[in-house]
Amino acid sequence: MPCWTRTRRVKVLVDTGYQGLAKTHPGQVTAPPLKLRPGAPPARQAAWEAERKHQSSQRIPVEHAIAELKWWRQLQRFTGRRELLPETIDAVAGLVSDRMITW
Repeated sequence: MPCWTRTRRVKVLVDTGYQGLAKTHPGQVTAPPLKLRPGAPPARQAAWEAERKHQSSQRIPVEHAIAELKWWRQLQRFTGRRELLPETIDAVAGLVSDRMITW
């Protein structure tokens, strides 16, 4: 299967810094709703806040996983070859997983 057909099925939740990516890849990349302009009706403000919190709560497990990996000194300032980063992350994730099981 060609690479581009596999990546079309990938769905990503991103933070507000990736609004442009969400616009160029609708249905694939989901960013939080844009901030409302001042003076928006209270009902719209409540709906916006609920939508923002829902999207944020879906991203929390991923953000925590990334943060835990960054606790490891080897990943804080990775200066190795870019091709080796996935293997390094897998190794650190394995160590984290083993640590969580034995504690």
